[in-house]
Amino acid sequence: MTPVVILTTFDSSFDPAPVARDLVDRKLAACVNIVEKVRSIYRWKGSVQDEREHLLIIKTVEEKVVPLRDALFAQHPYEVPEFIVVRVDDTSKAYRQWLIHCTE
Repeated sequence: MTPVVILTTFDSSFDPAPVARDLVDRKLAACVNIVEKVRSIYRWKGSVQDEREHLLIIKTVEEKVVPLRDALFAQHPYEVPEFIVVRVDDTSKAYRQWLIHCTE
């Protein structure tokens, strides 16, 4: 099993904690960090936006990416949710074992 990190954002008015808890409860993720109030500057529908968002850093394994994406998108308030998957090539043996155990 290959560890991956998934990045997604939520509007700062939306509480992503229930979504994060659901992903962990369902063993789709081992851990979800919620970084509150990041500032995002992006282009949307032809204009530049400058918004506060919450960043979720989701730790899981590659085998869970598709069901995690489906679960996340079913609860996500954005029309086009961010969903970036970063493969983790190196981690400590103990962390890797913990991650795999939590997602089995």
